[in-house]
Amino acid sequence: MNGMSSAEVPGARVSGATVIVPTFNERDNIAELVSRVSDALAGRDIEILFVDDSTDDTPHVIRAIAVDAPVPVRVLHRDKPEGGLGGAVVEGIRAAAYDICIVMDGDLQHPPELLPEMIERYEDGDTDVVIASRYIGGGDSGGLAGAVRIGVSRSATTLTKAMFPIRLAGASDPMTGYFLVDRRKVDPAALRPNGFKILLEILVRSDVRVAEVPMQFGERLHGESKASFRQGLAFLKHLARLRFGKMSLFAIIGAVGALANLVIMWALTHFGMEYIWAAIIAAEVTIIGNFILQERYVFNDMSEDASTIGVRFAQSFTFNNVEAALRIPILALMVETWHISSILAAAIALVVAFFVRFVFHSLVVYAPRRSVRVARKAEVRVRLETEAAGAE
Repeated sequence: MNGMSSAEVPGARVSGATVIVPTFNERDNIAELVSRVSDALAGRDIEILFVDDSTDDTPHVIRAIAVDAPVPVRVLHRDKPEGGLGGAVVEGIRAAAYDICIVMDGDLQHPPELLPEMIERYEDGDTDVVIASRYIGGGDSGGLAGAVRIGVSRSATTLTKAMFPIRLAGASDPMTGYFLVDRRKVDPAALRPNGFKILLEILVRSDVRVAEVPMQFGERLHGESKASFRQGLAFLKHLARLRFGKMSLFAIIGAVGALANLVIMWALTHFGMEYIWAAIIAAEVTIIGNFILQERYVFNDMSEDASTIGVRFAQSFTFNNVEAALRIPILALMVETWHISSILAAAIALVVAFFVRFVFHSLVVYAPRRSVRVARKAEVRVRLETEAAGAE
C-alpha cells in the first residue's frame, strides 16, 4: 500500500492506532520494523507513520517498502527539523490518522511484539498513557550499551522522578521512548519538545492517567545510538526548564545553606578550631536551618500528604548526618592527600551532596503516606465507575 502524505489528517479515527516512528538515518532497520509491526498488529486497523529527519536515503527506502507493505505506511520528511526527536513525535501526533498513537524508536530496541499488550491495556479504559517500562517486574534494560549507560539511565530516571514526585508518581520509566498516548488527552500546542524525552514532556504538561507494561529493551541491530554528551546537556537543560520551581528553590536554599556552612566553618577555623570539628558544627547548624526553609518554601505542597513533621525531621536529620558523616572523610581525603584547601574541598563536596539530598527528600521524606495513596486510588476507581454508569 502506498500512503505518502505529509499533511495533517482531518477527521481522525478512534478505533485504530497510528504507530509513530521518528527516524534519523535508519534505512537498514525499516523493512524489518514494518514487517514485525505488521505481524504484531495483524487484523487491527493501524498505520505506520515515519517522521523522518534523515540525511541519508531513509525516506526513499520507506517509500519503496510502503508500496508492498501489508498495512498503510506513510513518511513525513522534515527538511528543517525542530525540537529534535521530541519535535518529530509531536508532528507525528498531529498528523496521525488515529487518535490512539504509539511512539517507538526505529532501531528495533523497542520490541514491536509488545504493541498488542499496550493496546489491550489501553482498552481496559482506565488510562490515557501506557508506558513500556524497563523498570517494573518483567522489564529489562539489558539492551543499553554497557554498565555505564545503564547507570546513567537509572540515575537520570531517579533524578527526574525526584523533580516531579507527584506528576510521575505512577511512572517507573518516564524516560522511555516507547509509549501509547490518547492524543485527545494531550494539547500538542502546550508541548515544548527539546531532544529525546518527549514522554516526560507529555506527563509533566498534561493531566493524564498512566499505566505500564513491562518491556524487554532489545539490542540495536543496525546504525548507531543517537545518545551523546550534547544530548545529555540538552536533557539537563530541558529538565531544568520543566522543573524550574521546586528544584530551583531547593537549590537556592541549598546555596544559602552551603554559604552559611562555609562562613561558619571559616569563622571557627579563623578562631583556631580544627577544620574537622568546624565542618561538623557547620553541618549540624545548616542541616537544621535547611530543613526549616525546605518545609516552608519547597515541599509545603507535599507535606500534608506526607508523614508527620516529626517523622520528616527525623528522616531528614538522620539522612543528612549520614551524608555528612560520609562527606567529611572525603573532605579530609581531599585536604590531606590531594592538598586542596579545606574551604574548596568543602565546596566541591557540598555540590555533589546537593543532588543526593534533593532526590532523598523528594522521594522519601515527602512521599505520600500509604493511606493517602490508597485513598487516591479509591477516588479514581469511584470516578471511573461513575463515568461508566453515566455512559450506560
